[in-house]
Amino acid sequence: MAMDNLVLTPPPHLRSKEQTAVAMRDVLIALAPITIAALVAFTYNALFNIAVCVGSAMFFELVARKIRKRKVTLSDGSAAVTGLLLALLLPAKIHWLNMIIASFVAVVIVKELMGGLGRNIFNPALFGFVFILIGSGFLASWTGHLGFLPGGFDGVQAATPVAYIKHGLQGAPSYAALLFANYGGAISEVGCFWILLGGAYLLYRKVINWVIPVTILATVFILAYILGSDGLYQILAGGVMLGAFFMATDWVTSPMYRWGQAVFGLIIGICIVLIRLYGGPSGAVAYSILIGNAFVPLLDKVFKPKRFGEVVAA
Repeated sequence: MAMDNLVLTPPPHLRSKEQTAVAMRDVLIALAPITIAALVAFTYNALFNIAVCVGSAMFFELVARKIRKRKVTLSDGSAAVTGLLLALLLPAKIHWLNMIIASFVAVVIVKELMGGLGRNIFNPALFGFVFILIGSGFLASWTGHLGFLPGGFDGVQAATPVAYIKHGLQGAPSYAALLFANYGGAISEVGCFWILLGGAYLLYRKVINWVIPVTILATVFILAYILGSDGLYQILAGGVMLGAFFMATDWVTSPMYRWGQAVFGLIIGICIVLIRLYGGPSGAVAYSILIGNAFVPLLDKVFKPKRFGEVVAA
């Protein structure tokens, strides 16, 4: 039989620009509540960070696609989502160069050099965040804002919510503050309630399913109490909610099959608690999701459903 028309290409084999654009639009809509809350709390400082991260992410994708002589894909919205997520992971006070470096790493190295959207192994925004977290030490102080931008608070001189996890919860923000009005940490940590609203929208739109976020939150809650920590505080403080609903559920970097997703969430939840309690609390969620990303190919292989009529080779 002639095979002249056989075409060999790397995965993914099924792609839809329209489906991707709709999904990215839904993610942007879901991020609207927490973005608005951050803008209200940090005003021009948050606006500046978001503008720099989103603008640089889109610019780097445009340049990278042009250099690689590939079709420009800015219209699918993935670069905008990456930039917005990156901005939400960062504090209000951070040098603009750090944001640009993080965007470059996220878009050019993690996404484009791995073949573009659909072929990246790690979550781009998280990888860019971790790169500058390790490389620059910008989290040494989360106080104040960019001095030349007016509006918002003049500064927040206090430990971040996750800092209390290792050193006791005496003086820590209340549950209500963590839900609605916390101003220490990343700009996305102004309130878990707004993230939950966005997560509920993604579930309603079927952009994500419940397995990964529920498994992560349940694992963090239960394991924290087993190890003598406050499980509810653990899931409300820091970036657990944002990571569970918006990062770990990324289609490309999460498992395809239900049991694989459950194990994936379990790995992430365990890592979050262990890193927070026995390592450094800053960046624990980011590290944990990236560790989970590394297990995805194995989980997809282990939990791949058996096809009907398949015969195991002798």
